Amino acid sequence: MRPTASHSQDTGSAFAAAGVPGVLIQCGRLDYETAWALQRRLADERRTGQRPDMLLLLEHEPVFTVGRTAHAEHWGGSEEATHVAGIPAYRTERGGSVTYHGPGQLVGYPILKLTRFCEGPKTYVRMLEEVIILTLARWEITGRRAEKLPGVWVGDERPAKIAAVGTRIERGITLHGFALNVAVDLAPFAHIVPCGIAGCRVTSMAEMLEDPVDLAEVRRCVAERFADVFGLEWTGS
Repeated sequence: MRPTASHSQDTGSAFAAAGVPGVLIQCGRLDYETAWALQRRLADERRTGQRPDMLLLLEHEPVFTVGRTAHAEHWGGSEEATHVAGIPAYRTERGGSVTYHGPGQLVGYPILKLTRFCEGPKTYVRMLEEVIILTLARWEITGRRAEKLPGVWVGDERPAKIAAVGTRIERGITLHGFALNVAVDLAPFAHIVPCGIAGCRVTSMAEMLEDPVDLAEVRRCVAERFADVFGLEWTGS
């Protein structure tokens, strides 16, 4: 299916003023530990003014990540438990419960000085959701928010989660971010309670469209919509 331009009916917040310089960093595929170390280094450099605001776009090798609100019943309660599926798990300090990352899923890690863009974490999360909603609209997929459940959902009768959002703000700098299921293998989600939501269904763009999806094209669209929503002008890659 050819993507078409569209716009969300509910932005959740006004777009940031345009013209802020930013750097788009395309990381390819990274294991989680490498990506986490990179985030920490870039966040320190952003905090001290050595770098401008940034967005990292990448894929992960298969991994479960366990956020601050995860309970043992959401994922087995230990790193060893997930090795039944042959997939490592990492505890993180981001918000949210447990989720899966893997090839075919586009992960975005914004490294931003938050006060330049919005008044606080709740608005920030809605802005990230808006990036995903606008991206999905180009493929004629209607994404929406769910009350008190960060992320983006699709479908009406049996809603399914197509993108997860989990963030952390440290000394004014954002870490972690969002994960959009483009053409990821959905089977590993069966080993966990995704996002700690009982009965949560997970889907992908490829499953919704019943057609292959070009991850590179989705990556370009996400970068464009992120720049729109946050008022950034990409100055490098």
